[in-house]
Amino acid sequence: MNATDTHRAIDAVWRIESARLIAGLVRMLRDVGLAEELAQDALVVALEQWPSSGVPDNPGAWLMTTAKHRAIDRLRRGKLLERKHVELMHELEDQQEHAVSEVEAALDDPIGDDLLRLMFTACHPLLSVESRVALTLRLLGGLTTEEIARAFLVPEPTIAQRIVRAKRQLGKSDAPYEVPRGEELLERLSSVLGVIYLVFNEGYSATAGDDWLRPALCEEALRLGRVLVGLMPREPEVHGLVALMEIQASRTRARTRPNGEPILLLDQNRAQWDRLLIRRGLVALERAEKLGGALGPYALQAAIAACHARALTADATDWQRIASLYATLAEVTPSPIIELNRAVAVAMASGPAAGLAIVDTLVDEPALENYHLLPTVRADLLFKLGRFDQACAEFKRAASLTQNVRERALLVDRMHACTKASSTSAMS
Repeated sequence: MNATDTHRAIDAVWRIESARLIAGLVRMLRDVGLAEELAQDALVVALEQWPSSGVPDNPGAWLMTTAKHRAIDRLRRGKLLERKHVELMHELEDQQEHAVSEVEAALDDPIGDDLLRLMFTACHPLLSVESRVALTLRLLGGLTTEEIARAFLVPEPTIAQRIVRAKRQLGKSDAPYEVPRGEELLERLSSVLGVIYLVFNEGYSATAGDDWLRPALCEEALRLGRVLVGLMPREPEVHGLVALMEIQASRTRARTRPNGEPILLLDQNRAQWDRLLIRRGLVALERAEKLGGALGPYALQAAIAACHARALTADATDWQRIASLYATLAEVTPSPIIELNRAVAVAMASGPAAGLAIVDTLVDEPALENYHLLPTVRADLLFKLGRFDQACAEFKRAASLTQNVRERALLVDRMHACTKASSTSAMS
């Protein structure tokens, strides 16, 4: 394996293992900032050693062992005393070797679900909602600051500041590393659900990079969602979120060609959809509705996904119901992105002109200024209306805004199709 391939492998390993690595370190150290710092140290060592030694058979364990050694080194130098980890360093001055053994045992003997504990810690009420989500995406989703910024539709420096501030606040507050109970658990749940779904979305349609899908993120989000169901079986929105993710994940195999090229929903081979995941999603949706959560934001989105899942062909899709569900969702959680999705459903149910009328009300929406799906949707509707030159301009703008290589190629191809259709129309 050459150096380039090794660095790609390291990047892939980091994407998959960083959250578990950081969560395991936080369990021992009770310091989010220090845990991330030690994890980054382990990554640096990997970048130095793996190009010559090769990627180990169990890279996650290698990174954890390396980070563990760094943590113990710091402990022996007394660095953890300076960070006031009193509960971990009890009588460290007289029992340092004993403390080192305890640290080693803590790292080698995971207790409970570290990722879930870290998620609730990162969603602590002392942080703003935006900071909770950004920090958790950074620590548990393995997303870059740029990717998180695109998910939030805000400038990258804003996200960077939120993350730094959040880690500083957690460090100063000495927030407990645990899953809260009672009312506090319910208070933090909405942030946790939001984080899980944003992680899933980044895996389902990557905002940047060379790949359309990042399945490991979808799988991790689904895992965390299922853990939450076990933790809160009477909470309808937890079931609603899991239902939504199960149904969306069912389409994974049908969403790309062998070469990685994206396949849009209406063009997918529905025989490739995973019927087991669909059944699980429908069961979870039914559970959410029975618990009185039919109008919850995630349950409503799951109901929309269920409309697609129940249609054996694209033509059999109940677009009127989907448009109605989006209208209800827009009332429950008003959002320009939801309104854009509603426009697509209305276009399918009532024609492209009806959808375009809604889209045109969003062109000056500040939150969508650099959102590539706005010109994408507008271009598609213009194309269907035979306004090829305008559609071409919109596809070109959309291609310039997306950071995903696969998506950009798809948009460029559609732009060329517009140019060809325009030329054909002019000659006829």
